[in-house]
Amino acid sequence: MELGVSTFVETTPDVKTGQVVSHAERLREVVEEIVLADQVGLDVFGVGEHHREDFAASSPAVVLAGAATLTKRIRLTSAVTVLSSADPVRVFQDFATVDALSNGRAEIMAGRGSFIESFPLFGYDLKDYNELFDEKLELLLKIRDSEKVNWRGGHRPSINNLGVYPRPVQDPFPIWIGSGGNTESVIRAGLLGLPLVLAIIGGRPVQFAPLVELYKKAANKAGHDVSKLSVASHSHGFIAEDSEVAANKFFPSTQQVMNKLGKERGWGLYERSTFDAARTLEGALYVGDPAYVAEKIIHLRKNVGITRFMLHVPVGSMPHDEVMKAIELLGKEVAPIVREEIAKWEAEGN
Repeated sequence: MELGVSTFVETTPDVKTGQVVSHAERLREVVEEIVLADQVGLDVFGVGEHHREDFAASSPAVVLAGAATLTKRIRLTSAVTVLSSADPVRVFQDFATVDALSNGRAEIMAGRGSFIESFPLFGYDLKDYNELFDEKLELLLKIRDSEKVNWRGGHRPSINNLGVYPRPVQDPFPIWIGSGGNTESVIRAGLLGLPLVLAIIGGRPVQFAPLVELYKKAANKAGHDVSKLSVASHSHGFIAEDSEVAANKFFPSTQQVMNKLGKERGWGLYERSTFDAARTLEGALYVGDPAYVAEKIIHLRKNVGITRFMLHVPVGSMPHDEVMKAIELLGKEVAPIVREEIAKWEAEGN
């Protein structure tokens, strides 16, 4: 069972003061968070790609490269790369570079993206949303699997027997499929034999169990060894020494962000009652003291089949020292509980 952290490098206004940390300062903070995650023994750190004012990381590979030579063991991944509006050649080159700098610790999580700002920015039409992803994933996998590439598509110039460099340290290079729970994307990941990451940020996580089974059935049907495939969860949360303290610290900025996004997307208001319901054992928020968060992660592993858990922290801007403390608690207190329990459970034949 792998444990780690993901971030969108938020730069939303401070709930109390209204002040906004600069993009530059927030990016430097995230590198510090990655270094700490490595030091406390976490397995993976993911940085999401966005192209709007309230998120600072438009280029996750550059951020991860900044942490690559400062870390020793932790895996470094996008979370996600918006592949539909990107050039797969450049994506591969960027992450192969991170792989070299980290000596084989880079990954790509490829997704369509739930935010659409990158499409007009890079000159793509949203009516091609699905077609773009399918075509560019095909090209990305061809580049991964062969140094010289022959490829022809509809949205990018053809490549005629050209090499793509540098080549990564890892072979094959890890490429994950990111999904919000779409059946089609889960099946595609299985048929391609690619690891799957699910954004479990609402509802009841156990509702994702049938999707994991569908993924495994598709992989098995395509002849892939299901035992070698990983399934990750990306879920919001926060850890403090006391569960109520954790909740009270995490709620204000989370509410601010959820209501801003809700206004953009037509969601209802995000209230404290919604937040508290999601903190229960069956809910999708991993907020509490270390023992409670560990219990929820173990519950997710046993009931959904997740083999990698990524805590998305913060949601909205929070004091850097509080985020650092949450990461420290995840590595030093939550992870040992989870790893011991899951190792015992698996030894029993589960």
